Amino acid sequence: MPDVLMEVRNLKKYFKTKRGPLHAVDGINFSINKGETLGLVGESGCGKSTTGRVVLRLIDATDGEVIFDGENILDYNKTKVRTFRENAQIIFQDPFASLNPRMSVFEIIAEPLIINKKAQSRQDLRKQVLKLMDTVGLVARLENAYPHELDGGRRQRIGIARSLALKPSFIVQDEPVSALDVSIQAQILNLMEELQKEMKLTYLFISHDLGVIKHVSTNIAIMYLGKIVEMSDYSSIFKSPLHPYTKALLSAIPIPSVDIKRERIILEGDVPSPISPPPGCRFYSRCFERMDICKDTDPELIEYAPNRQVACHLIKPQSNV
Repeated sequence: MPDVLMEVRNLKKYFKTKRGPLHAVDGINFSINKGETLGLVGESGCGKSTTGRVVLRLIDATDGEVIFDGENILDYNKTKVRTFRENAQIIFQDPFASLNPRMSVFEIIAEPLIINKKAQSRQDLRKQVLKLMDTVGLVARLENAYPHELDGGRRQRIGIARSLALKPSFIVQDEPVSALDVSIQAQILNLMEELQKEMKLTYLFISHDLGVIKHVSTNIAIMYLGKIVEMSDYSSIFKSPLHPYTKALLSAIPIPSVDIKRERIILEGDVPSPISPPPGCRFYSRCFERMDICKDTDPELIEYAPNRQVACHLIKPQSNV
């Protein structure tokens, strides 16, 4: 049996607005096994980045549970949260905005080690920082450089080194390559894969790009307007997508061959407001396979097959489940 590191149960995050509560994350469930990667995919504004921040307690949840290594982190006091954050880190989307422009490479990577008193001496601190730089492919001569002197790939390597400083077991990657050139994206993704194998890391990889998610994920969860609409292992979701929204996302992935033809699904209609989501399926207004029941009845996330879940009235569970 796989060893579960994190399990999210009925997680909700609502933001107060003048027009009412904004349902950023609205009752989602998922789990991540140790040493594996869950890819969380969806359009901008669907709530995936908010999910990543809530499971790290960077922002407080409205309701639900986040079970990490057998304990609900939402019940932690300040002392336990600080200990938890040594074991759970985040890599941000923008490798420039997430770094202090007034700090050198050495100072940025050394900061978590200093704050958490992980170095015995200045010499030990420098040894640890240079080792982290080498681990992520940064040459030692860059230790006194500043973020504005480096390209996007090197900046993101600094962010990765910083996230590894306290030897975490779990890392949230929030669109870590979306701001980088394609060639640099491949380098960073390969680096993260190597680090995962060497350090037995567990990832929550957040992205809007299914093409990227395909190459890094063990399992994939598709999110739409605060809810997970489909979840599966990566191979099944690409071979036979179940939810209409998943089909539309897959149809938008470019195919590097003129001989292969794929019908592009163009979604029409408007995305409903997360402040007042509709009573039925939230994808109803844009769905090309909608039925009358979808307008008023919100489909539950059901077990379609082993390791396959979907929230759609069109899909019925297989008889052997």
